[in-house]
Amino acid sequence: MKNILFCGNCKVFDGMLSAMLSIFKRTDSKEPFTFFIFTMDVSHLKPDYTPLTDGQVAFLEELAKSYNSENRVVKIDVTDAYMREFSGCPNEGCYCSPYTLIRLFADLYEEIPEKLLYLDVDILFNRDIDLLWNTDIEGFEYAAARDHYGKFLIHPNFVNAGVLLFNMKECKKTGLFEKCRELIKTKKLVFADEGAIIRCTTKKKMLSQRFNDQKFLYKNTVIRHFSKRLFWTPYPHTANIKQWNVTKIHKIFGYENFDDILYEYIYQKNRFEREICSVSSVSSAETQKMN
Repeated sequence: MKNILFCGNCKVFDGMLSAMLSIFKRTDSKEPFTFFIFTMDVSHLKPDYTPLTDGQVAFLEELAKSYNSENRVVKIDVTDAYMREFSGCPNEGCYCSPYTLIRLFADLYEEIPEKLLYLDVDILFNRDIDLLWNTDIEGFEYAAARDHYGKFLIHPNFVNAGVLLFNMKECKKTGLFEKCRELIKTKKLVFADEGAIIRCTTKKKMLSQRFNDQKFLYKNTVIRHFSKRLFWTPYPHTANIKQWNVTKIHKIFGYENFDDILYEYIYQKNRFEREICSVSSVSSAETQKMN
């Protein structure tokens, strides 16, 4: 069983859907997947900070099982843990969202297995996941690739936390997540959870950039991470182009090798909106009539 962790709210459904499709379409192994999804309700901070809905989770699980009947999608609501650990902390208004912090709860839930691949939702697999999953991380807390910009601007081994292959047994042994949570609660960090993970690491395994390529796409790239990047033309600027912005993926990056994934994503997203959203609308209308 391969174990994946996504984190986010209802707004990142498109990322989870497209990332999952890339895994299914680029993986040859018949070994099943369990996709754990950490989500929470912190709408008191912002109205759209609401959990992934049951309808979204059900749709993702149905899709996963269409590729392998043993695949699972497991939603874990971490609202209580967040309120207990991070509510009102110095990093609650971090540069992305409070959802970037909740992977730091991975050691608190018994369902989480000893080997776990955390993925940001703005990634697509270009090659087989086994190239990463089969990495030997015995004796390491995790394996990660360098951050494209951080390795030049901050430190040569500054890692990007968007792809982390965790050895949970080792993490619990060293107390990695506990130390990270304590740091998040007590000190304002520029890079929030990423900074906490880097500061609290005892031993990490460095991966080739091809396992988390944040700027370019090569033939041997395993994961293309669509994080914010710098463009020099027509003038120096940054842009945050995600894989579900299909038109921009074609127009700006000129990528065609993800077309099978992205066209399937468009089809499945439309199907979700037709089937799930229409059912929700009918149920809502019936409830109003009863009231």
